[in-house]
Amino acid sequence: MKRWHAVAAATLVAAVAALFVAGRSTAAPPVGLTTTGTRYAATVLIADPAPGQVTVEVKVSKGEADTVALSAVMAEMGHSTPELPATEREPGRFVAVGELSSMSGVWELSIRLDGPAGEEQLAVRTLITRAASHR
Repeated sequence: MKRWHAVAAATLVAAVAALFVAGRSTAAPPVGLTTTGTRYAATVLIADPAPGQVTVEVKVSKGEADTVALSAVMAEMGHSTPELPATEREPGRFVAVGELSSMSGVWELSIRLDGPAGEEQLAVRTLITRAASHR
């Protein structure tokens, strides 16, 4: 009987450990990237940087942007996405919802900002990962 309890306890510990590891790998960690140009500076926040539909927040910290749009390129694989317009939620804070990456890998995000100071294109590189919840 004692052996059965030991086997059951070991199995339970292994199951809990597996669930903990699996639970941690279901979502990619959030991404926050800052870039500065001549006219504008912006921080791009991606809560769940995985392929497919995402919500991206752009906080403009330098310059007064009237419009913001995002697109992405994975040059190594020849992939690109159409420009995704962002909606201004409050002054300096824009949100875009859509597909910015079709697969896992390193993507270059392009942020096009336009306002009284003129238009400027900023870029940041980020790793997009395929989380288990997105398979």
